[in-house]
Amino acid sequence: MKAAEPEAGARPGVLWTPVASGRRGPKPRHTLDGIADAAIAIADAEGLDAVTMQRVAEGLGTTKMALYRYVPARADLDAVMLDRALGSAPALPRSPWEEALTAWTVELFTRALARPWSVELTQRPHTPGPQELTWYEQGLAATEGLPMSAGERLDLLALLSGHALSLVRQQAGSPAAEEQLAAGLEPVLAAHAERYPRTAAAFAEAGRAQQRDDALLFGVRRILAGVAALIAERGA
Repeated sequence: MKAAEPEAGARPGVLWTPVASGRRGPKPRHTLDGIADAAIAIADAEGLDAVTMQRVAEGLGTTKMALYRYVPARADLDAVMLDRALGSAPALPRSPWEEALTAWTVELFTRALARPWSVELTQRPHTPGPQELTWYEQGLAATEGLPMSAGERLDLLALLSGHALSLVRQQAGSPAAEEQLAAGLEPVLAAHAERYPRTAAAFAEAGRAQQRDDALLFGVRRILAGVAALIAERGA
């Protein structure tokens, strides 16, 4: 997603390098998907910091130098991991556009939450891979026909994906962050309600109405409401 820009003059990388057909010599022992799966298994079990070229090579039963034939740099390994982890975007309802973009954002959140380390990879400078680009395609298809420029449509996808991925990072660190905050504040606010009356009242009301932990959809709806207001201003 549009969370990090490619470096100026960056090469497309291994995901966009055509596979030579009829190449002489032994058949390659490994595939990019297989390399990605080996790296993903390490990241899932031990976190992204544990993923090194050496560890991935060992998992594949090969040497680090041999692995460089397939992924010449760590950035290439990151790229194949991210593309594999995110997968292709789901098919979306073509209308209304608000439902399509909500489904797009929720699915991105769900995929990233399954592998929270992928959020860091989206934020590293990289060229989006073939599967990551399907998220652009589906998101842009949902906004087709709206009175918005191409740049605005891309910015909208960046805003939605940024919202979803920031919540993934937050929930990965503490799956019940809002409940934990409320639980920690409860005795404090009870003792100091006169000093913080609005905060005490808001937390109490949200708890009674079970309105916590809906930050994803709340943010998506507010973003899309702003877009709807923009469209109305433009007379669409």
